[in-house]
Amino acid sequence: MTRVFCSVDEQLVNPLFEVFDGGDFILSSYHDIEATTTEVGIYFEDASRTDDARAALQSALAIVGADAPIEVADIPDEDWRFSYRRHFKTEQVSPRIFTHPPWEELPATPNGEIVLTLDPGLAFGTGKHETTKACLQFIDALAAGGGSFLDMGCGSGILSIAAAKLGFAPVAGFDIDEEAVAAARENAAANGVTVDYRVFALGKGAVTLDASIEAAKGLYPDLALNDGRVQAAQTAVFAPADVVVANILGPLLIAFADEIAGYAKRTLVVSGILNELYPEVRAAFAARGFREVAHKTLGEWTTGHLTRVG
Repeated sequence: MTRVFCSVDEQLVNPLFEVFDGGDFILSSYHDIEATTTEVGIYFEDASRTDDARAALQSALAIVGADAPIEVADIPDEDWRFSYRRHFKTEQVSPRIFTHPPWEELPATPNGEIVLTLDPGLAFGTGKHETTKACLQFIDALAAGGGSFLDMGCGSGILSIAAAKLGFAPVAGFDIDEEAVAAARENAAANGVTVDYRVFALGKGAVTLDASIEAAKGLYPDLALNDGRVQAAQTAVFAPADVVVANILGPLLIAFADEIAGYAKRTLVVSGILNELYPEVRAAFAARGFREVAHKTLGEWTTGHLTRVG
């Protein structure tokens, strides 16, 4: 496998895709959340076509006015299959939590820190994304209070696994994606904790459809439209928990604020919220008896720690 690539500013990626004309070459991009630029490149099997690929990429760069050096690299088949691994390293994301991919050595934990071992290829939630990292930091800080824990939109299970390792009990989680729930169960077993994971969709009633929900529905296809309203069938019921973490999407947090608030007995962490939407999310839960204790803004995402009043 041959790779012809370069790094450009994020604002140039969409224009490059629009003007790229490489015949049967396909342009791809990759952005590491810790990097300041985005890599765009062409992957192909026949190394004799390297000059053609370079010319196609150079032409697109010239059209958008980008001056970026083009590089060429050979990728052995084994590296190609596992190349994503180079982007995931062991990282300490909070005072007591390490995230750890299984192909790296376990970190030293001299002060009783916990290690979350997860393969990022399974489902969303590695600890690298700003929303996941902020949730883990809040969970770490809240662990001293203990109690039951519910992970709404569990993805890989990283948040509920962390909660279980930090002493919350009982711990439960759900997702509307069956594959995510299966991955979460595997990850919990690999980390030696017990978490009650189920496939479940929010929606005791229905909420009025608007543009935000329409957009969110593209990411959550299991939401069903009925007479201009969004509904989701319940397939399981959970008891309210002392601490609830909902790391989903801002529009969904607002749409299902009644249901989410109903599951939180005392503490609620809401995440997956673009910074500009956070005041609206906070207001939605303030109207349901929650006040903000603190919030964290990492990059373009804000995560809020709320508590029930009274």
